[in-house]
Amino acid sequence: MIIYGTAILAICHLLGVYIGDVLGMLIGVKANVGGVGIAMILLISARTILHRRGWMPARTEDGVGFWAALYIPVVVAMAAQQNVVAALKGGPVAVISAITAVIACACVIALINRTGPKQDDTWKSGTSVDTL
Repeated sequence: MIIYGTAILAICHLLGVYIGDVLGMLIGVKANVGGVGIAMILLISARTILHRRGWMPARTEDGVGFWAALYIPVVVAMAAQQNVVAALKGGPVAVISAITAVIACACVIALINRTGPKQDDTWKSGTSVDTL
């Protein structure tokens, strides 16, 4: 069911926000540090793991795919609200956090790309690239 895709997204979002809050407390920033990005990484990882194990029916995968497609505009909108100038004036912690987050995301994306399926059509539920 598509609603299960929404449930997976909600779980990933709540975990991401929690982890972002904990990271903010650990580095001394009174804000959520990368919670939405962490949630996106969790969603991609959950989708990959569930798909590989055969635990994700096609309808659920459609729901996860729908929300994953909407997640990027949400991240862009949230990033547009950030006050970059104030963060840079706040000291080196913000700059170090940003650089670390970018490097960590790049490494995780590279890892996911290397360990993911080798054919693009394996993600599609029962359709072939030729029929599209």
